[in-house]
Amino acid sequence: MNVENIEAFVYINHYGSFNKAAEVLFLSQPSVTARIQSLERELGCKLFDRLGKQIVLTDEGRKFLPYAQQVLQVLQKGRQKIQQRRTTPEALRLGSTVSVSNYVIPDFLPRIKATYPEVNIKLTTATTDQLIAKLLGQEIDLAFVRKVMHPAIRTVAYYEDPIQLYVYKAHPFIERGHVSMEALREQQLVFFECGSLDWLRIHRAFDSLEHSPDITYHVDNSETAKKLVMQGAGIAFLPGLTVKKEVQRQELFPIQVHEVAGVSLQISVVTLKEEYSPFAEPFGEMLRQL
Repeated sequence: MNVENIEAFVYINHYGSFNKAAEVLFLSQPSVTARIQSLERELGCKLFDRLGKQIVLTDEGRKFLPYAQQVLQVLQKGRQKIQQRRTTPEALRLGSTVSVSNYVIPDFLPRIKATYPEVNIKLTTATTDQLIAKLLGQEIDLAFVRKVMHPAIRTVAYYEDPIQLYVYKAHPFIERGHVSMEALREQQLVFFECGSLDWLRIHRAFDSLEHSPDITYHVDNSETAKKLVMQGAGIAFLPGLTVKKEVQRQELFPIQVHEVAGVSLQISVVTLKEEYSPFAEPFGEMLRQL
């Protein structure tokens, strides 16, 4: 069965006119009519009736329509797949900050590989500043970084990762659910800081207190901070993605602190403005689904 005949049938039904279908298909009306006549001979039935100037499907035409549409959809998907293979590079050079590499990338990469099975992925983990330098030097194709502003960089998508106070099992704050910053004055704190402006907001909240809190442990690694809290060594402000599994397992518990409500880290997918990456949009869409 000729696919072009099926295409003419679907277009005539869509536009309700042989003339309009002919225009869209860049054919003459007699050519479109000939295609429908050929298809009707193959099917052994009439597909269209005329009601005055109106073209309508026959009963047989209505039954055949969904199958004809499905044929064209499958064909289009096949064309897109071939085009994708022609335009998709064989390697993806991806950059990521440490936290994203630990907590986001392990879920992302298998999904990307499933979509692009022929692509090999190379991951570089570094700081935001280092990754931006590598992106500008075209050493990587795109990167997961903190919020950044640069005239040569395009942000494809971003995700707001809320920063909250987390406490261990049986901590008295759990029953309250929310506290003020003043309540932290008598608590031992594990302070993890990644150097963003959002952490400065927490610092300023501390500075506003009459008595400074007891920062017992000052660490530069979220995993270290998280494990110290789980062992009961203190409580800590942490990004939500770093403790997602522990919260689900009820090993850590989020507590609202009024003075720092709304504080978050922004994770962005960035690429060069002048260098389009076919992976940018899929990564951005996945990031929005976190």
